Amino acid sequence: MMKFLMMMIFMIPLCFKKNMFWLVQMSMFLMFFFFFNLTINIMNYCNLSYMMGCDIISFGLILLSVWICSLMIMASENLNKYNYYIKFFLLNIIFLMFMLYLTFSVMDLFMFYLFFEGSLIPTLMLIIGWGYQPERIQAGLYLLFYTLFVSLPLLMGIFFIFSEMNCMKIYFLKFYNLNMYLLYYSMIMAFLVKMPMYFVHLWLPKAHVEAPISGSMILAGIMLKLGGYGLLRILILIQEISLKLNFFWVIISLVGGFYISLKCLCQVDMKSLIAYSSVAHMGLVIGGIMTINYWGYMGAYVMMIGHGLCSSGLFCLANINYERLSSRSLFMNKGMMNFMPSLSLWWFLLLSSAMAAPPSLNLMGEISLINSLISWSWLTMLMLMLISFFSAGYSLYLYSYTQHGKYNMSLYSFYTGVSREYLLLFLHWFPLNMLILKIDYFMIWF
Repeated sequence: MMKFLMMMIFMIPLCFKKNMFWLVQMSMFLMFFFFFNLTINIMNYCNLSYMMGCDIISFGLILLSVWICSLMIMASENLNKYNYYIKFFLLNIIFLMFMLYLTFSVMDLFMFYLFFEGSLIPTLMLIIGWGYQPERIQAGLYLLFYTLFVSLPLLMGIFFIFSEMNCMKIYFLKFYNLNMYLLYYSMIMAFLVKMPMYFVHLWLPKAHVEAPISGSMILAGIMLKLGGYGLLRILILIQEISLKLNFFWVIISLVGGFYISLKCLCQVDMKSLIAYSSVAHMGLVIGGIMTINYWGYMGAYVMMIGHGLCSSGLFCLANINYERLSSRSLFMNKGMMNFMPSLSLWWFLLLSSAMAAPPSLNLMGEISLINSLISWSWLTMLMLMLISFFSAGYSLYLYSYTQHGKYNMSLYSFYTGVSREYLLLFLHWFPLNMLILKIDYFMIWF
């Protein structure tokens, strides 16, 4: 694990040399393929080095982080074209990847907290430095303060655990059981805000709408997954009290997921719609994790990886339209099928994956989550039906509004997709739909 850390550190000098934009991206792809070939023991931590280790959950999420970070560079060609603080941008992305890699691989609870919060800083820089509207400052503050408000109790909880047990290693936490209300809330809230759960989700649409394409990709692809990863790790420690109190979060998530799905149908900004759909998906993931059963954990893990690829791809599509029309409004983005018929196919492929059509990972994740929630209580069936139905509803709404209809007459100059954009979309869609062939690796761990 340490060797990949060194590889990232040695990528930093590349950022400051001239015309190294694509070389940094290629180095990230190279790192992805090196990491991909690590031998993984499905049951336990392996590749231990210093304070880092890797089990199957970390493995999938680290791969997703490196993959999305390399695709972020590919999507930000405009910055390269206009030479817009490009060296700092590359440095920022490498720093972000560094933080995410450490978050998912450290085995110490305090170190996890440190990098979990540290990944906020480069994301904030992306939004404030490369965002489009003046409101990006407000969006950045929302992002920062929502997360910081609940992260201090998490730090206190971690210190309390250390004073009780004299041990911080995540692996050993499963041998303990702390049945304390205050500890339960302080440990869990930080991750619920990061997910985000309904009621504490307001920072997410705001951050997405103001962020540049790279910011949106990392927010949708990885930042939401940090919360899920934290919950998967922490709930083992507070299992007994979770069995008493978790029904509360399941109810909020499912009702919130349904309400957000309705809210998606009112959106007129493409990015905003995709951001709200993320909240609805993450509602299902929270519900699955909170049932604390095998199906729920597996489904949450598969759904997190599937959603990371799918949502990131949809933001890329919205950005491709934005670069052409300088608008994300659904009133302006009409009849795109006339101009970019091949991109229409990509809209269809990624939106069908978003509404969990086979053979995407989202389908497998959703089936597992539905299994877990219905086995937990058959009353959840109603909300699950509504969420599934409306998720198809807003996907169709977005597709039909952008692709069909009479196009805007003010579009006097236009160019269709370039090969870089098609490759970018393919690299989102291909793993999303091909990983289903190896679904046994995702499903047989615990």
